Amino acid sequence: MTEVLVLVEHAGGDVKKVTFELLTLARSLGEPAAVAIGDVSDDVVASLAAGGADTVYVASGPEYGDHIVAPKVSALQAALAASGASGVLVPATAEGKEIAARLAVRTGSGIITDAVGVGAGFVAEQSVFGGSTLVQSSVTTGTPIIAVRPNSVAAVETAGAGRRVDLDVTVTDADRAAKVTERVAQEKAGRPELTEAAIVVSGGRGVGSPEGFAVVESLADALGAAVGASRAATDAGWYPHQFQVGQTGKTVSPQLYIANGISGAIQHRAGMQTSKTIVAVNKDPEAPIFDLVDFGVVGDLHTVLPQLTEEVTRRKG
Repeated sequence: MTEVLVLVEHAGGDVKKVTFELLTLARSLGEPAAVAIGDVSDDVVASLAAGGADTVYVASGPEYGDHIVAPKVSALQAALAASGASGVLVPATAEGKEIAARLAVRTGSGIITDAVGVGAGFVAEQSVFGGSTLVQSSVTTGTPIIAVRPNSVAAVETAGAGRRVDLDVTVTDADRAAKVTERVAQEKAGRPELTEAAIVVSGGRGVGSPEGFAVVESLADALGAAVGASRAATDAGWYPHQFQVGQTGKTVSPQLYIANGISGAIQHRAGMQTSKTIVAVNKDPEAPIFDLVDFGVVGDLHTVLPQLTEEVTRRKG
């Protein structure tokens, strides 16, 4: 079997969950090989081996942290040349998609973004037209480079050989053209990252005010979930824009998505329609969101959510 490369997302010595999802997907397509770039510790390599990587290509050095994107593209290109891989899987994050696009240009290959599944022959499934249609796509030129949405695949723990291969990467002056001058750590509330969370609880215009998001946050904390928001809520200044779910925000595909006070406009649906189970709470029985859901509750979210939070807390206790 030929290798299938997986671009590793890691930070502070921890490998992100989406990487293990992609390693699981890669095993169904060939021999999974991880490409770890930047400050790669022995713990990262060991974690990737435990997560299913038969080979771990490593490109270490300060240039990957000091400069944005381009040096990582060179490292991934070097791994592709060294491995002769039949395909490349990357997380469909902002950085992942940029790396994928640049690699496609450099190698003369086709690229597919925002895939929600990849089958035999690297045939990718995508959600298009604002999430209203599922299509199958394939690359016809070069090496298939596919950006896969987090939570599209359930990670299966299957230990791999974890053979380490250190890459010899040529980082050019052009790669160093854009330099990182400052890093600011973002304060976290202890909740999972929005794009990686298995459960997302979102609020929309029906929340009513910034203070109204307290009931959304309480339910999210009870479920161990991330908090999302509709564009209407973020545009109104009720919740920070980095938590916006939708066509112009972040795309999520959790196991459970709970939409509260969200009408279900196509802009929002495009960012969450591939969620495995969708629940909506809305006092308008004619809200378009109800055409999409698995379970719907017609009612005031400020009444329903506290009761649901109380029941979840009771059952956990």
